[in-house]
This record gives sequence, C-alpha cells and structure tokens, in this order.
Amino acid sequence: MLMLKLGEKQKLVIVKKVDFGVYLALSMEHQEERVLLPAKWVPKDSEMGDSIEVFLYKDSSDRLIATTTTPKLLMGQVKELTVSQVGKIGAFLDWGLEKDLLLPFKQQTKRVREGERVLVSLYIDKSERLCATMNVYESLRTDSPYDVDAKVTGRVYQTSEQFGAFVAVDNIYSALIPKRELYGDIRIGDDITARVIQVREDGKLSLSIREKAYLQMDKDAEELLKVLDSYEGALPFNDKVSPEIIKRETGMSKNQFKRAVGHLLKEGKIRITEKNIFRV
Repeated sequence: MLMLKLGEKQKLVIVKKVDFGVYLALSMEHQEERVLLPAKWVPKDSEMGDSIEVFLYKDSSDRLIATTTTPKLLMGQVKELTVSQVGKIGAFLDWGLEKDLLLPFKQQTKRVREGERVLVSLYIDKSERLCATMNVYESLRTDSPYDVDAKVTGRVYQTSEQFGAFVAVDNIYSALIPKRELYGDIRIGDDITARVIQVREDGKLSLSIREKAYLQMDKDAEELLKVLDSYEGALPFNDKVSPEIIKRETGMSKNQFKRAVGHLLKEGKIRITEKNIFRV
C-alpha cells in the first residue's frame, strides 16, 4: 500500500504550490495524503510534478512536515546522538533538525545527562510521533563480517542478570557478552573491546572480554598483584573465601582467582596462610 512514511526519506511529487511552500504527495494520481514542504527547503526553480527527496517528521505542533535536511538518524538505524537537554518527560537529543528528538524516560535503559552521547534508534509512539529509544535490540543487524577470534569494539546498551551484557558492535551489529564471560564492572554506555567466541546460527555474535585462557591467567595474576599492593602486600583472605568477596575485591570469578593464585604461587611471588595471602 502506498503511503507517506514517518521517519524515512521518500521521493515525493510537487502537487500544489502556495506562498509558504509546496505540498507533496506520492504522485499526481495519488494525492489522498499530502505534506507541506516549507518554502525555505523548496529547491529553486521547482515546478509542479517535480520529484523531491524529503524526510518526514512532525513539527512542534505535531503536524506532519517534510524537509530536505537529512537527520542524523533514520527509521531502522542505530546511531549515537548527543543529549541537548533533559526535561520533565525525558531527554531531548540533537539529531540535526530544528525540533530536537524526544528520548522518553521509559525508553532509557539508564538515566542520561546533558552533553552525553547515547546510542538510540527511532520508533513511532502511541501519539504517532517520532521518538528515540535506547532499547536498540530490534534495530541491530545480524550480518556482521566478523568470524570467531576477531577483535571487535562496541557499546553496551543493556545488561541482564540472567543473560549478560548486550552490545552493539560498531554500533551496528547485535552481540552478547554471556554472563559467564563478564569480567569487572561492565555498565550500560561502556565502550568495550572484545573477542568473538561464537557466530550464532541467527548471525548474532557471542563475545568475551577475556583473553584466551593462558593469556587471561597472566593478566589475572598481574591484577592480583596490584590488589595485593593496594592492601600493602597482605590480603585479609585466601582462596577459600566466598566468590562474592572475591568478586567485590578483585573483579574476578573464584575460578579466575584460584588460577591466578596458583600461577603466582608457582612463580614464588606469593605465599598463603590459613587466613591471608602475602606478597613475597
């Protein structure tokens, strides 16, 4: 069905000229829906029947309007936009048009601040207005060019106690850091570098922010030495303490911690007692 499409670029035809602009429609034969292109955006020497590529959105009075300006974000895309201000109903984002784009509080996966850059996509709300959402999962692509072991970068846009951290690789492709692969304090909005550990059948990527086991053990051992130094060379617990304490104090899982302790013991860099770990 032919129709005017909010949030998208379309080629429309001039069907009426007025003092304050021109009215556009799908064609001279299909004028059931018309939209105004204000005079400041009408190309010079435009004539009836000419085709013009425009973007459709709603102005401050909620009227459908056309512009030849291409915004920074189109329907179906995922982009980083800057928060221009925060108001009573949400944040307003600079997307290159005269009217800022609303990011409602309900569509924020974390509260955003003025000047912050946030990853968003477009949707049409119940009032038929264009708004932004930080829930970009449905707009991310699943045709990435990456294979297993490839290094990738991306933005964390959602976290889940059950699944892990959801990542937009290159701000384009759908990926997940499974809970078992999380390491340290990963938060929404963080930019991360990770390794592809699986390309799923549906094209989505599974990532790890850990190195391969032998490299990760060296990193964890170095990190444990730094933690020891912060305690002036003596941890007030050993490797038999609860996983919760280990995670809180070192950011490691219990298995990582035990491997790092074993590695450092083998190298003679630490010693363990019934209650402590000491740096040698």
